[in-house]
Amino acid sequence: MEVAPGKISNAPLQVYLIRHGETDWTIANRHTGLTDLALTPRGEDESRDLAPWLRTVTFSAVFCSPAQRARRTCALAGLAAAAVIDPDLGEWNYGDYEGLSTVEIQQGRPVWNLWHDGCPHGESPGEVTVRADVLLERLHLLHGAVALFSHGQFGSALAARWVGFPVEAGQHFAVGPASLSILGHEPGHPLVPAIVLWNTSPRFP
Repeated sequence: MEVAPGKISNAPLQVYLIRHGETDWTIANRHTGLTDLALTPRGEDESRDLAPWLRTVTFSAVFCSPAQRARRTCALAGLAAAAVIDPDLGEWNYGDYEGLSTVEIQQGRPVWNLWHDGCPHGESPGEVTVRADVLLERLHLLHGAVALFSHGQFGSALAARWVGFPVEAGQHFAVGPASLSILGHEPGHPLVPAIVLWNTSPRFP
């Protein structure tokens, strides 16, 4: 995880977690992991709406998932020039369940839950936990405001691990397309991690 020279600050770490904008599979509630979908026209508009918010923040670093939906969101939000691609920000690997909705999966596995069961030939909750923890270890070496352009379920998993919850708790942290969340610390208690802002955007403040 590299940071551009001259961008390091001594301010406490604050993580600005941004989910990519809408895709066709977002609308259909299909699990989208490695499939490299483009944003819909609405998703592009949602991403542009982030720009006025994000330009008010001086970021010490910007990192982005390799997926084009995340990279396009980052570009439309105005931060592409500073962005470093980080594979650890990729979405959960859904394996055999890629492209399926939860309803379709549960037709064959009625009690299936991604957060408990993971995906055959994809990632398990334990593997996502390790990936999130490795990413957080690297983030904690940084200072100031750091932007992450990522995905829905991995973003929820990252938030759960930020506050020390098991990754399964991520299922309770819903995030909408092109939403902004902030991971920081309890005011006056710099050693207590906190979710400072969650799942907001110019379209649903």
